[in-house]
Amino acid sequence: MTAMTYAWLALPCAIAFCVALGPARTRLADRLADVPNERSLHARPRPRVGGLGIMAGALPFLFLSRDESLVVCAACALFLCVVSLIDDMRPLPIEVRLPAHALAAMVVVLVVRIDAPHALLCAALAAIAIVWSTNLFNFMDGSDGLAGGMAVIGFAALAFASGPSLGPLAWCAAVLSSASLGFLLLNFPPARVFMGDAGSIPAGFLAAALGWIGIAHGAWPVWFPVLVFSPFIADASLTLARRALRREAVWRAHRSHYYQRLVLHGWSKARLALSAYAVMIACSVSALAALRLGAAGACAIIAAWSAIWVALFVAIDRRAPSNRER
Repeated sequence: MTAMTYAWLALPCAIAFCVALGPARTRLADRLADVPNERSLHARPRPRVGGLGIMAGALPFLFLSRDESLVVCAACALFLCVVSLIDDMRPLPIEVRLPAHALAAMVVVLVVRIDAPHALLCAALAAIAIVWSTNLFNFMDGSDGLAGGMAVIGFAALAFASGPSLGPLAWCAAVLSSASLGFLLLNFPPARVFMGDAGSIPAGFLAAALGWIGIAHGAWPVWFPVLVFSPFIADASLTLARRALRREAVWRAHRSHYYQRLVLHGWSKARLALSAYAVMIACSVSALAALRLGAAGACAIIAAWSAIWVALFVAIDRRAPSNRER
């Protein structure tokens, strides 16, 4: 990449930083303050304006990509950002939020079609996966620097996998990584601003939507974006599955995610964030390596990570059990 390309990639970071920092010093911050509740790991209110910075830094570049699928993704992300901003200001019922997430997912799978056997089934599964990703990013946005770091590293991995020529998909993934970095500069422990639903919901949506576009365009296989974002997917999926088996209301706020239990057990938020970054980078690097190793190598890496997640979660269950398990 040329020096001019690097300069352009620094622009989303700068925009996100300035937009996130500006409202944090205004009355808007009071309206969007994240007041500690039963899910929170923070003790004092923090402004939830960081997601507005990410979207302001990234979405204009997605709209300028002139790629139909990416422009549609940007429009859906903007729609979700608006709905989620309203939710940040005045909580909306799940009967409103979930249909909005489903609508955005269906629009993407209808526009970005895959040429494969059982294409209709694949599209339906993709829509479900996009809705799940849209929400799991929000579930995992509960500790300083965690979701921001996942966005920086995950979208960077998608950019690298899209190819060195920085085509539209790679460019948009890189832009999202850059904008997320601008937010992370304000969110690393101790956080000055939080992402809020206006950032975490569209970020989760875009992670899955870009993953689907890459699959449809042949940029990577199905397992690639799953492995890249597996630190969030594994924690959120297992935690919610366990809550469902216990017949608990899975949509209600809680502090039983594995990352939350580590903080409650005594880990500092900085230690959690840095440890999570190491795991996220390892997942991304191994996923990029697996693309070059063929089917056998990819299966070995996926199997290894499956074993790693089981071992990590068992260790946390033993050393930092949830309140219910105690």
